[in-house]
Amino acid sequence: MSTLLDLTPRAVESDRLATLPVAVIGAGPIGLAMAAHLIERGIDVTVFEAGDTAAAAIRRWGHTRLFSPRRYLIDSASRRFLESTDWTPPSERRTPTGHELIDDYVAPLAAHPDVAPHIRYGTRVVAVSREGMDRTRTTGREKTPFLLRLQHRDGHVGDVSARAVVDASGTYSTPNPLGSAGLSPLGADAVAGKILHALPDVLGAEKSEFAGRHTVVVGAGHSAANTLIALGTLAREAPGTRVTWLIRNPSAIRVSSSPDDELPNRAALGSRVDRLVASGVVTQIDSFEITRLEPTGDGIRLIGAKDGEIQTLDADRVVNATGFRPDLDMLRAVRLSLDDIVEAPAKLAPLIDPNLHSCGTVSPHGFQELSHPDPGFFIVGMKSYGRAPTFLLATGYEQVRSIAAWLDGDMGAAVNVELSLPATGVCSTDIGGSGCC
Repeated sequence: MSTLLDLTPRAVESDRLATLPVAVIGAGPIGLAMAAHLIERGIDVTVFEAGDTAAAAIRRWGHTRLFSPRRYLIDSASRRFLESTDWTPPSERRTPTGHELIDDYVAPLAAHPDVAPHIRYGTRVVAVSREGMDRTRTTGREKTPFLLRLQHRDGHVGDVSARAVVDASGTYSTPNPLGSAGLSPLGADAVAGKILHALPDVLGAEKSEFAGRHTVVVGAGHSAANTLIALGTLAREAPGTRVTWLIRNPSAIRVSSSPDDELPNRAALGSRVDRLVASGVVTQIDSFEITRLEPTGDGIRLIGAKDGEIQTLDADRVVNATGFRPDLDMLRAVRLSLDDIVEAPAKLAPLIDPNLHSCGTVSPHGFQELSHPDPGFFIVGMKSYGRAPTFLLATGYEQVRSIAAWLDGDMGAAVNVELSLPATGVCSTDIGGSGCC
């Protein structure tokens, strides 16, 4: 039997399954696009969002400007919903900040009268399973509804059932650790308050954390570059502000100023960081592998190996810009097929390997590449890329369009995946929870 026949909805639906909604985890741009495509097809859907508003993760780094013009940032079904209202489309050529993306697109979509009733805010999905079945039970599994355990903002915990589950929860809340071995350095717990998440609001709400202090930014990608540029601006305004860029590899291979990049805002980051380093505003340290952290008064000491010798580096604050990884704990009761290296769906992983592909060279992919051994379960968006930092919003929109078609039994639309992405001269990027959008 062919793979397509194995995956047809008729093979996995019982009468009861057909009466249940599709559960979508996360009300960011990808989760809302999933909902829009399902609603447009007349399929019941419930979106569970842990935050109190849509795109809660993007709001945390909303001061940061995205790479892509808006023409790559708006989903097709979502646009159709918005165009049925008095929504005024923003300029498609301008690259917005995260806050502008929310204000101009995500918030109006979440508030749309056909979409808003399907969203449950303040509701965190803490686990996904099958009703009455752990991952070891097989008989009748494909006809058994999914079970989602929910934790509500008031502390109440309850379970709901669903015919299918689409995990669009992103990765911004689960950063990679500072240690080069993939583990938190020894002593990390003692200095946790001195380590800040990627893309802090250096020039805004969190300015007092950095002004007049020495900050070490750890990471070799574009989220590190954004923070370094902001700190460079602050260093010119606030006396005593010092900036060190610590790279665990021999060089920052992900921050490129390639003229071949069709997203000029992305290419410009590398050039601006290069100028900051050349002028001495930013001190760059390569090949420093952090092994231990210690408190030093109100600061933090980084201890590690560089060029075969143990060295130390003292700072007031450390920004962890080492990238992100998917939260898989909530999925331990689901049968998953994940790549051993990047933790992306096994069929998708070869298409997004950051050693081979940039954001602009990823092939179109849909429900087939995103499927798992538990039929009806999908991971989409940034989380579908696992640890690979090459995600674009436009890619996620095509993912959910294909999955919605599959759930509707429209196999022609499900398998016909198409995508036009900007070319890039860089190997990979890693800007926050929405990927390199």
